Amino acid sequence: MNKSTKNEKPSITVEAIVAAPIEKVWKFWTEPSHIQNWCSASDDWYVPAAENDLKVGGKFSTTMSAKDKSFSFDFNGVYTEVKHHETITYTTGDGRKVMISFSDQGKNTKIVETFEAEKTNSLEMQKDGWQSILDNFKKYTEIH
Repeated sequence: MNKSTKNEKPSITVEAIVAAPIEKVWKFWTEPSHIQNWCSASDDWYVPAAENDLKVGGKFSTTMSAKDKSFSFDFNGVYTEVKHHETITYTTGDGRKVMISFSDQGKNTKIVETFEAEKTNSLEMQKDGWQSILDNFKKYTEIH
């Protein structure tokens, strides 16, 4: 986790190496039918809806819901940069910046995701949550 100055939000980085080529990783990361299968931090959550217009100025929305129906929220934002098979940058609905880089390593793809922290939850909780989602992506992509 990075330190910040008074005017900056702290940023957090999570990463994973996925045993899959960049083409597959990009497809599974960006297509709503795949997003619905991996974009949750734990097994007691699921994604009933996902929309993704992957272009600069395009919007995305992912509905995350507890399986027991006790809580649900939409994670959404607007893309500010999209470089095919390289980088996705966006601003979340609450104004935080997120950058994701994809590095082609032949049979593997390295994903590094850096996001500005929100103020409600601890930095450790946020890092753990985002890392869990990334780990779910890795697991889903490697077995399908």
